[in-house]
Amino acid sequence: MPQLTEWKVPPANQPRPGDYSFDLDRVLSSVVGLHSIIPADAFSADSLGTERAGNGVVIDDGLVLTIGYLITEAESVWLHLGDGRVVEGHALGSDSTTGFGLVQALGRIDLDPLPLGSSAEAQIGDRVVVGGAGGRTRSVASHIVAKQEFAGYWEYLLDQAIFTHPAHPNWGGTGMISSRGELIGIGSLQLEREREGNAEHVNMIVPIDLLKPVLDDLRKFGRVNQPARPWLGILSAEIENKVVVVGISAKGPAARAELKAGDVILAVNGEKVASQTQFYRKLWSLGPAGVDVPLTVYHEGVTFDVVLASTDRTRLLKGPRLH
Repeated sequence: MPQLTEWKVPPANQPRPGDYSFDLDRVLSSVVGLHSIIPADAFSADSLGTERAGNGVVIDDGLVLTIGYLITEAESVWLHLGDGRVVEGHALGSDSTTGFGLVQALGRIDLDPLPLGSSAEAQIGDRVVVGGAGGRTRSVASHIVAKQEFAGYWEYLLDQAIFTHPAHPNWGGTGMISSRGELIGIGSLQLEREREGNAEHVNMIVPIDLLKPVLDDLRKFGRVNQPARPWLGILSAEIENKVVVVGISAKGPAARAELKAGDVILAVNGEKVASQTQFYRKLWSLGPAGVDVPLTVYHEGVTFDVVLASTDRTRLLKGPRLH
């Protein structure tokens, strides 16, 4: 079994026990390393790779919360503990709406679960720890620098994501820990933002409050037990108040309709869209997965209408393999 890459957070960015009212080392021991193997023929293999590594947080007896893209279509998952042990895990499932993923350890890990806090109570300026597997040397003393809407190019939208700085360099599945020593978010991305004329990196964190309504479903069914959102397989970017197609997912509705990179989406069901947020919300308001989605598209000087038969993205994914 390959070991996770050795690295350390710069000492100036590491959390110091004296700065927190909780037992920092005990809390960080609940963050584990995660390593997953994905079949080469998996739908997500081309975009996310066949071998993925990151972090996860123990939130119940052997139950590990992580970011979903690390375990999507995984045929095997391994949990790396702080004492050097490696325990096999089972990918219970993930939720494309929030981005969370769940893994159940298949052996004893003897780690205290990290209690869930309230991400709604977190405020801009709050001091937090972005915890990675390996304790203090792989964790970042950070602050919340923004709480705002986030639209991802892969048909993903959070009403209020959390952003932290300094950024964790191995952000996937990290645990954002509050001043009370509670888990209030899971690391998803590293982004760049302009601040006072300089570029700086921040982490985008998925708020833990989004987990609470879906946790039971994820544990029981591997997905949220409600109708899926319509998915088109369009990768988009917002450029000068236009929704521009930057990529097309193979085998998706947009690929079947022969949409191409460079196309501009002008309207959904006759309603104009000028941002990713508008595009997603109008798309999802049409009904559940399977609904027809009328689009108005601009392509190389020509404007045309096309109807896409949306689908449930999870139908294209390999399900968790039973052990």
